[in-house]
Amino acid sequence: MPLQVNKILIPDNDYSVSFIRAGGPGGQNVNKVASAVQLRFDLRGTQALSPDVKARLTRIAGRRVNDEGVLLITAREHRSQEANRRDAEQRLCSLIRAALPPPKIRHATRPTRASKIKRLEGKSHRGAIKRQRGRPAED
Repeated sequence: MPLQVNKILIPDNDYSVSFIRAGGPGGQNVNKVASAVQLRFDLRGTQALSPDVKARLTRIAGRRVNDEGVLLITAREHRSQEANRRDAEQRLCSLIRAALPPPKIRHATRPTRASKIKRLEGKSHRGAIKRQRGRPAED
């Protein structure tokens, strides 16, 4: 079933889901059941995302993207496969949602004249306080 992220539809062939055994506590159930989910999203090969969104998503995902351009998400919080699958898909959707809006352009500004004066007055006031802490001058 394709994933819907905002107005973008990600087709099934762009990501694959495999089930692995989860580690940690859980007794016999952990040893028998492959309830953890590994979701692999082909970031380089997908046509659903524009190149700038792909670049932002690669930067946001960090080490989760391997050299082949595949985003790997592992979910093992829940006991059931289906809950882990939903968790992995939601995490992928939230990563894509975070990469969709372009970053705001920062316009360089300068401090106002009043703020410069206030800062310098504060520095001189602080210096006067520190000078008063010294040993009194002998006359």
